[in-house]
Amino acid sequence: MEKKEQLYEGKAKKVFATENPDYVIVSYKDDATAFNGLKKGTIAGKGVINNKMSNLMMKMLEKKGIPTHFVEELDDRNTVVKKVQIVPLEVIIRNVAAGSFSKKYGVPEGTILANPTIEFSYKNDELGDPLLNTYHALALRLATKEEIDTITNMAFAVNDAMKAFFKELNIDLIDFKLEFGRYKGQIVLADEISPDTCRFWEAGSWDTTKHVSLDKDRFRRDLGGVEDAYAEIFKRIGLN
Repeated sequence: MEKKEQLYEGKAKKVFATENPDYVIVSYKDDATAFNGLKKGTIAGKGVINNKMSNLMMKMLEKKGIPTHFVEELDDRNTVVKKVQIVPLEVIIRNVAAGSFSKKYGVPEGTILANPTIEFSYKNDELGDPLLNTYHALALRLATKEEIDTITNMAFAVNDAMKAFFKELNIDLIDFKLEFGRYKGQIVLADEISPDTCRFWEAGSWDTTKHVSLDKDRFRRDLGGVEDAYAEIFKRIGLN
């Protein structure tokens, strides 16, 4: 399958048309952004890691009964996916307090939550991706009640599968962001699953005052060792 015209360029990926109107090619970049694009940089090799890791995770989740947009990996940076209509909701699942959750609610980072939580944000860069609830999403016609229920159930199922997967690798899945799309009347998991979209900590390190981040927080917080953290995740999932 070959790239045709470019359809879209985002912060971390480019999307190209193909000869098949149902499929597009996603090309992963090394560009890195944080804080809704206010901080910009480059993480060497990130595109390769995110592409191959996302594909591995999508294939694993497909086996767990979760439909995804994945079709075929072409090479290190390019993958064929189903051409979905993205539901304009960012879905955040949290297992342990960290980041904005800790700041908003005054909960120390590393606090284990009584149960996993789900948050929805309106996917809109100009507005800063504001948090919203189900009633807002319905009122704004961003999704139907049935779609929101499906997305919620799928997101928690993804969480269960990913927590178990990473636990075997001595990694704690703290929180992560998902996006979903509509494809021929079905809700499918889309976008990516990578250190860009997940918060990974070395197992058990949240019990101390200094956790060990293996994700984009190293870029956001100027912690250094960003490329090493991505490479470590890549190695542990068996792709290096």
